[in-house]
Amino acid sequence: MVRFLHPYIQENLLMTLVSLARVALLSGAAFCGVLSSAMADENAPKLGPNATSLPEETDYLRQNSAPDYWAYSPFVKPQFSSSACSIAAVTAAVNGLRGLPKLAEDTVLTQTTLLERLEDSTWAGLSAEGGDGVTFSQLVEYTDKTLAALDMADYQVETFKPTTADEATLEKLRAILAANESTAEDVLLIYFNQGVVTGDWDGPHVSLIGAYNAAKDRVLILEVDQEWYIPYWTPVPVLLEAMTKPTSAEHGVLENETGGFVHVKRAG
Repeated sequence: MVRFLHPYIQENLLMTLVSLARVALLSGAAFCGVLSSAMADENAPKLGPNATSLPEETDYLRQNSAPDYWAYSPFVKPQFSSSACSIAAVTAAVNGLRGLPKLAEDTVLTQTTLLERLEDSTWAGLSAEGGDGVTFSQLVEYTDKTLAALDMADYQVETFKPTTADEATLEKLRAILAANESTAEDVLLIYFNQGVVTGDWDGPHVSLIGAYNAAKDRVLILEVDQEWYIPYWTPVPVLLEAMTKPTSAEHGVLENETGGFVHVKRAG
């Protein structure tokens, strides 16, 4: 019966079911931000020392144009299941690139609508409650498929997948962030170990880059795991560590997976 509901109602219903399911899940499946380890310690802080919530650090957005933040943050919505971070991030990315529809009759693309448009049972299964979540290469694949399905042929996908956290790689990372910060005509999806940044759940996750403060060498992550988090800042060296840390064995098929950027930009 859910399939006949308005997409907005579908996603809110799914989020309610997810909230109940996450409390019950005790397995080590490879979910996006599933089961905060803080549940084992009720006195643990929401964010560890490597992350600062956006409301606590607003100076950059107040003093700079921050085009990516304003273009993409309105479209970042909660992932509809504990495994759906990839579809949530990709949906937000293409919505930000396309902007608000011009006509009153046109709807904003939702996560469920995008899955229906693609008719990709594999991505749907990986994103369903209890799904394994995606590998980095699958995130690239599904981003490409999304661009094709939405007739966004004027965009292409590039990747940055660091294998080391040395100074040369760090400088390349900063250069990518600086170029991305100058315009909202491109977007960076980030595949990273969420726990390295938040100090909590240790596992692979996907979200969007929202801003880069070069003066303080800090990056804003627009979090789709909104049952647990809001946007937060983290130092760029920490971000690189989160990209390069291999996924642990408890995450099954994602074991040893590392991350990076999936960069959606104008073709040519």
